[in-house]
This record gives sequence, structure tokens and C-alpha cells, in this order.
Amino acid sequence: MTVEYQLDNNALPRPLADVLRPELASLATEIVDEIRAKIPNYARPLDGPYGKSIRAGVHYALTLFIEQIANPDASAQKCHEVHQKLGQNEMREGRSLDDLQAAYRVGARVAWQRMMRIGKRNGLSSAVMSQLADAVFAYMDKLASVALDGYLEAKATSAGALETWRRRLLGMILQTPPAPAAAIAELAQLIGWTVPDKLSPIAVHTLPGTGHNQRKPTLDADVLADLDGIEPRMLVPGEVTDARLAAIRAALPQCRLAVGPGVRLDAAAHALRWARKALTLAQQGVLPDRQVIRCEQHLSTVLVHSDDRLLATLRDRILAPLRGLTAKQRERMLETVRAWLDAQGSVPDMAALLDVHPQTVRYRMRQLEQSLGSLLHDPQQRFELELVLRTAPGRRKEHDLVLPAQRDRR
Repeated sequence: MTVEYQLDNNALPRPLADVLRPELASLATEIVDEIRAKIPNYARPLDGPYGKSIRAGVHYALTLFIEQIANPDASAQKCHEVHQKLGQNEMREGRSLDDLQAAYRVGARVAWQRMMRIGKRNGLSSAVMSQLADAVFAYMDKLASVALDGYLEAKATSAGALETWRRRLLGMILQTPPAPAAAIAELAQLIGWTVPDKLSPIAVHTLPGTGHNQRKPTLDADVLADLDGIEPRMLVPGEVTDARLAAIRAALPQCRLAVGPGVRLDAAAHALRWARKALTLAQQGVLPDRQVIRCEQHLSTVLVHSDDRLLATLRDRILAPLRGLTAKQRERMLETVRAWLDAQGSVPDMAALLDVHPQTVRYRMRQLEQSLGSLLHDPQQRFELELVLRTAPGRRKEHDLVLPAQRDRR
């Protein structure tokens, strides 16, 4: 991004531009020669592209300075593009930032020395010379800043630094609260990553006994990833399509993936937290033991397990009437309640689910009425009871909660 700096030359007499213009070519040569003489890393032949870029930078700088005296509204865009590229080239050539900044200081000193001679020769007043001095050094500082931006941009996008900045961007998006949108957009532009309207986080877990042999998997360029941390994660722009998921699985064959729902940028950290919870629930056997878990298919389960302490407290309160039973009696009662809820009270369907005689179901229901009567008939308590049963460690698996008639239709 190029920023146009306008030189504050309104106070300088515009005819001064005509006085300075004839000096431009020789002054440019003097500046280049002095930079080469004073800074060892610049003392190299200037016949090739490198020399042309140095000379072009000095020429454009002097030309713009003079033109903005004649016309303070003259555009600085071309000059700044040249100096930004000059800064980029300096980094790629392997020269230090100190050398680059020193070159601008040398240029400012040589230019001012020449202008003092011009001022004395042309009888310029001390007031004009003072204003000219301020303008010269302020102008060179601005150009040095433009070159510095180019230098840092090239450094940020170098092979080694690019991965660091990509991880930094990933962290900014996933931190809580997220970094300001402007800061995210600025860093994204720097590394060439397009900020999407929606994105999907993926939590990653290495499967037990497999290790992690592929330290740098090949992922699509638009995927931000940090796979070396304690909690590996990645961000995928937009929704995770089947094709995209297949590519990620191929890159991480030894990992379990929990794909969070597609959300806006400011909700990415929450969606990653849900994905991490889904990983944990899969490890605990609450969710199916699969290599890929799509959180969108299990949001209710993730929700009810979002506060395990609260869930345990609710379970203790709801099941308090069964504390006096033996473990076997308690499990049989809970199994019957699950069937009652799944079958919506239908005795034949309950008998089929439990694989017992309908008369056995009626007998058990009379026992339940004595122990849990109020819970079975109060809507709020019945809802809480179902939450507890759905999340109990010994609950039925999803495929077991299908009624016989439903199985026939499959």
C-alpha cells in the first residue's frame, strides 16, 4: 500500500524550483558517488539493474522535491513506488536496514550542502534557507520511511518469515477477544491472504500410537495452520467442502480432525473451542470414534457438555431419588426411562427397544412412577431428565435409539 506524502512547501517561493532544476543531474551523481564512498556495502559496480535502481531512486527523489516546490499538489505516487521497491530490493540483496537508513542520511547531507552553495550564489535570504533546510530533511525522512516499509514488507514475505507471519495472523484471529479487524486486515494484506466473510476452524489431534512423522504437511495456500503447538489447529476460508476435507485428510492421515462450523471472523475462536470439545467427546466415547468429526452434526451434544461441572450437578439432583438402589437396579431403571422417552410412552415400542415382554415394561413403569413420578410428568423436569440421560456415561449409542418401525424403513 503506497501512502502519498505531500511536501509542505507552500512557504517556499515557487521560483526556487527554477533555480534548483539545473542542478538536478549533477546533484544526483554526487549523491550516488558519496553513498558509494561512505557506505562500503554500496561500493560495487553500478552497471546492472542494481545500479539503475539506485540512480532511479535518487533521480525520482530530487525531481519530486523540486516539482513539489513549483506545485505543492504534485503527486508523489511514482516516486514512492520507486523507493518502496528500492527498500524491497535492499532486503533481497541482503543489505542491512542500517545501511539503507545511512544512505538516506548521506543523501540528505549532500543535498543540503549543495543547496547552501546555491543559496549563497543566488542571494537567498536566511528565512528561505531555514525553510529549505526543514523541507530537505523532512522530505528525506519521509522517503526513508517509504523505503523502510518496502524493506520490512519484503522481509515479512520472505520464505522463512512468511510462515511466522501466517501463524501470527492465525493467532490474531483466534485470540479472545479477537484482534481489531483493521490489524487483521493489515497483516493479511502483507502476506497476501484474503480475509473471507466466513471461515471454518479445524481442531487437530494426533491419533494414539501413530506419532507425527510429517512435520510440514502440504496444505492449500489459503489455509492458515499451526500444527506444532500443544493444540494444533487450522483455519479454512469458507465452508469445508468434501473436496477440501479430502485434501486435508491426505495431508494429515494420522490425525483426527474436528471441523468447526463456518462462522464470521469474530466468532472463529468460539467455533474452534466447539471443535476442541468435539475432539474431547470423541476421545471419551460420547461422540462416534471417527477420524473426521463435523461439529455441525453434533452441536446439541457439544452444547450440553459445554459445562461438565454444571452437568454433573444437574445429574446428581435429577437422579437423587435412585440413590438407594443397587447399581444394577439403577441402570435397569435408567434404561427403562430412556426407552420411555425414545418411544414417547408407547409400551409395545418400549418392549421392542428393551427386548422384554410388555408386561415387564408395565411393571417397571409402576416402579418409575413411585421413584420419579414428578420428573416424568413435569415438562421442565422431564427435559432436564432427558439431558442427563443423553449425556450419562452409560447411555445408549445413537444407532440403538432407533425404534423397530424406523429400522424397517431404513
